[in-house]
Amino acid sequence: MVRWLALAFLLACACGRGDRIVIGSKNFTEQRILGELLAETVEAAGLRADRRFDLGGTFVCDAAIRAAQIDAYVEYTGTALTAILKQMPPADASLVLPRVRAAYEKVDLKWMAPLGFDNTFALVVREADADALGVATISEAVPHAAKWVAAFGYEFKERPDGYAGLTRAYGLQFREVRTMDLGLLYQALAQKAVDVAVGNATDGQIPHLELRILADDRHYFPPYQAVPVVRQAVLEKHPGLVNAFEALGGTLDARTMRRLNYAVDGQHQDPATVVRDFLASHHAGS
Repeated sequence: MVRWLALAFLLACACGRGDRIVIGSKNFTEQRILGELLAETVEAAGLRADRRFDLGGTFVCDAAIRAAQIDAYVEYTGTALTAILKQMPPADASLVLPRVRAAYEKVDLKWMAPLGFDNTFALVVREADADALGVATISEAVPHAAKWVAAFGYEFKERPDGYAGLTRAYGLQFREVRTMDLGLLYQALAQKAVDVAVGNATDGQIPHLELRILADDRHYFPPYQAVPVVRQAVLEKHPGLVNAFEALGGTLDARTMRRLNYAVDGQHQDPATVVRDFLASHHAGS
C-alpha cells in the first residue's frame, strides 16, 4: 500500500513539470546524498532539477522511473538483478552490470558509468564481540548465531538476495530476528539491544561505533555497484546530460562514500552541503 501511495503522489506531482529533470532517491542516507549528487550535476549542466527524495524502497523507485514519474536515480547492480529482474547472480560477478544494462535497455532505461563503489549488504557485529569470539567471517559466526538476536531492515527481510537466501547459503539460525528501520540498526547494535545487524558496507557509522563487518566468505552477495539510471528519452532530449552523468563515473570509492554518509548521519550535516563540499574538493583536486 505504501508503495502505491508514493507512486500516486508522484503521478499527482508530475503535471506541468516542463523541462525540469526529476531526480528520485530511496529512503536512506546514502540515497539522499546520491540523489543530491545527480541533482547538482543536472543544475551544473544548466538545467533545473526537481528533487523527489525519500520515495521509499527499491520497488517504488523502479516503478516511478518506468512510469516516467522520475527521470533518474541511483540503483545498485545486485539489487536490480535479483530484486527487479528476478535473476540469480552469475558465477562471474563481472557479468552482473552488463546483464542489467542489457535488460534495462529494452525498456529505454540507461545505466551510466558506475560511481566507483560497491555497497554490498554486510553482517555487522560489535568489534569487542568479534575479537572475543574470534569471529571474522559469516561462516565463523554460524556456531554463535543461535544465541544472537539479529536486526534487519524491512527490505532485506523480503528480498530474494536477503535473509532467506543468506540462511540457506550459510545455515544461519538466529535466536530472534527483529525488523526495524535502517536508521535504528546500528544504535541498537552499539547499545547491545541486538547482537548482529545487516547493514550496508558503506554505512558511515560502522567504524565510528566500533562495529565490524563479517566477511562474506562464501560470496553469497552479488556486487552492488552504485550506478545512475536515467530514462533514455531524457538523454535524447538533453544530450549534454550524457557526458555530465558519465563524468561522475569512478568519483566515489567506498571510503569516500562512508565519509559522506557519516557527515550526514554522525555529524548531522545537510546532504546538500555535504555534496557541494565534495564536488568543490573533487574539482579542486582534478
